[in-house]
Amino acid sequence: MPAPIRLRELIRTIRTARTQAEEREMIQKECAAIRSSFREEDNTYRCRNVAKLLYMHMLGYPAHFGQLECLKLIASQKFTDKRIGYLGAMLLLDERQDVHLLMTNCIKNDLNHSTQYVQGLALCTLGCMGSSEMCRDLAGEVEKLLKTSNSYLRKKAALCAVHVIRKVPELMEMFLPATKNLLNEKNHGVLHTSVVLLTEMCERSPDMLAHFRKLVPQLVRILKNLIMSGYSPEHDVSGISDPFLQVRILRLLRILGRNDDDSSEAMNDILAQVATNTETSKNVGNAILYETVLTIMDIKSESGLRVLAINILGRFLLNNDKNIRYVALTSLLKTVQTDHNAVQRHRSTIVDCLKDLDVSIKRRAMELSFALVNGNNIRGMMKELLYFLDSCEPEFKADCASGIFLAAEKYAPSKRWHIDTIMRVLTTAGSYVRDDAVPNLIQLITNSVEMHAYTVQRLYKAILGDYSQQPLVQVAAWCIGEYGDLLISGQCEEEEPIQVTEDEVLDILESVLISNMSVSVTRGYALTAIMKLSTRFTCTVNRIKKVVSIYGSSIDVELQQRAVEYNALFKKYDHMRSALLERMPVMEKVTTNGPTEIVQTNGETEPAPLETKPPPSGPQPTSQANDLLDLLGGNDITPVIPTVPTSKPASAGGELLDLLGDINLTGAPTSAPAPASAPQISQPPFLLDGLSSQPLFNDITTGIPSITAYSKNGLKIEFTFERSNTNPSVTVITIQASNSTELDMTDFVFQAAVPKTFQLQLLSPSSSVVPAFNTGTITQVIKVLNPQKQQLRMRIKLTYNHKGSAMQDLAEVNNFPPQSWQ
Repeated sequence: MPAPIRLRELIRTIRTARTQAEEREMIQKECAAIRSSFREEDNTYRCRNVAKLLYMHMLGYPAHFGQLECLKLIASQKFTDKRIGYLGAMLLLDERQDVHLLMTNCIKNDLNHSTQYVQGLALCTLGCMGSSEMCRDLAGEVEKLLKTSNSYLRKKAALCAVHVIRKVPELMEMFLPATKNLLNEKNHGVLHTSVVLLTEMCERSPDMLAHFRKLVPQLVRILKNLIMSGYSPEHDVSGISDPFLQVRILRLLRILGRNDDDSSEAMNDILAQVATNTETSKNVGNAILYETVLTIMDIKSESGLRVLAINILGRFLLNNDKNIRYVALTSLLKTVQTDHNAVQRHRSTIVDCLKDLDVSIKRRAMELSFALVNGNNIRGMMKELLYFLDSCEPEFKADCASGIFLAAEKYAPSKRWHIDTIMRVLTTAGSYVRDDAVPNLIQLITNSVEMHAYTVQRLYKAILGDYSQQPLVQVAAWCIGEYGDLLISGQCEEEEPIQVTEDEVLDILESVLISNMSVSVTRGYALTAIMKLSTRFTCTVNRIKKVVSIYGSSIDVELQQRAVEYNALFKKYDHMRSALLERMPVMEKVTTNGPTEIVQTNGETEPAPLETKPPPSGPQPTSQANDLLDLLGGNDITPVIPTVPTSKPASAGGELLDLLGDINLTGAPTSAPAPASAPQISQPPFLLDGLSSQPLFNDITTGIPSITAYSKNGLKIEFTFERSNTNPSVTVITIQASNSTELDMTDFVFQAAVPKTFQLQLLSPSSSVVPAFNTGTITQVIKVLNPQKQQLRMRIKLTYNHKGSAMQDLAEVNNFPPQSWQ
């Protein structure tokens, strides 16, 4: 066969290819020639063919058929053959292929070769792709080479030892004696690889970490010699002596000084010297300073040294290199919680980074700015962040808005400032805010009683002619519905009141209803607001009735349902409308830390008094609620009569029950408590007479058999019965809910309704969690007044969360024993 072309000619030929197909054709033709040469066992040109094959492998073409040829080259006695053979083995073989095991003996022989360069090839190959089996077999030879006097072999053996330790950690102790002497070497290459080996051993073994801590003074001495030595052309990089070795030593010192006072104390002085003597005009110096800062912040360093490190990061922020600025922001973000005051000194520089054109720097600057916000700088920082929110790219707006909401909630100096800030966010980036922004702002406005007139006037002006920011429109619609009377009265003291008529307010809400930009939820807010205004306005009730009746035939099911219910209020239940649509009470957040809790702020710790409200005394108002369930489609259903326990969950029994769906008749958030300003109705005495001194959770004493009212999906509800001695018309039913599944059922709520000839009262449950595996039960008492001694019937509704899903079910109970009602 003719001699194959040389590698240089192949490269030149491939580069002349004009298309991918032409290149592929050349490669396939050459691969065919190489295969033919391999089959004929052509030893003369095997090295050349493998070299060409490796080049084609680098281009992305398959070259696996050359693996065995690499092994043959390794076994050759010629250095040039071994060099290409080992290179091919490192590129084409890995430990997933059994072929590599055939190399073990060749590598072992070459590790003991008389030529250092052959030994170096074997060490490089073992350190690159040696499997755990190969490492176990050859670790002894590597350890011997670590002790040799040849610095060329020692540095390669040290790197090979790193690979052996990663593959077989239990062999670490084998290298311990040889590793101790490596730091005494003058050759920088050996020093560098020995530090890498020490770092690997310390990271993998706590025992090794404790053992090598005594080397800290020696490492400090080496580092000091590096920074104090004069010019050395062998190791000089941009005027700095061997920056690569300095960086490696700083990383090792960081590991050794972590959580150790003595080691940290020993390296404080040298870290200060490196931080003050390193030139910062070149990137090489910045790399050393960055590693120094990381080491200072990670060990138990002195406070002055930590301030020096943060000041170095502050100087990085002024660097023209974007990468250095990004690194500085990332490092400051990690240290801001531990050294907050030191980072605060660079606040203006950090805020300036918000204007950077690079999006990565901008994001890091935004995150760090929020971490710097506290009660002392809240106004200035919010001004900068709101300006950033107004001008930043869309991908930043959601995170920025969320951060502003959290910071304003935590550090707001006043409620007016809080409301103004959130309204500014909704005006600027309303379409990007989180889903909970609307109910949170509604709660804030509701609780700020003195700000109602100011808020509704600001919101009214904010949405005039602009409905693009849907969350803002939703909050505005809710506030106009709640406080529309304050809007038209012009009683705003905080700013100049505006003159608005009832028709103008309704015009705005009707415009929201018909706007193409309004989503279904926004239309629901607007329709409910219009309905509320029927009790706050006096001259436009007929107009409101007309608007509500129009949407009774809307194709939007949600709007249609609301409109139908509101129409029913206008017609059949008009006498109840004013009580149902009265203003929402203050919604207090539950606090469990007592009258005072410690609030940890960014850079501040101060006691913050919590407002405590006395529990309501007496029964809650029930108004005309006894007929409400008629709206749900049943003419024979009567609701419960609520009681007021001393400590009652907001969603527990004892409130108005909607057995056919969660219908929010006032349009307020469904979690809001019932109106507190309705007329007081005295509690009917028939359920309390004769029962106030009776135990409610006793075993059955009257002989009435218990029943299973519900059993489904692992939830079981049992009824037990007692009869009052003083009032035989009253039956006391104790429900017991148990759970046989493997997970708890949370937020459990039991609701019930009975025909109108009965009256029913639900007391609060013992818990809201039904334990799994029947390990416990929830108990709740129902009192039923049956003056006509009719057969008892009951509808029940069960809601709970189970396995991450909200569950709801309805059932009828008709199998009450005769003794319970006769």
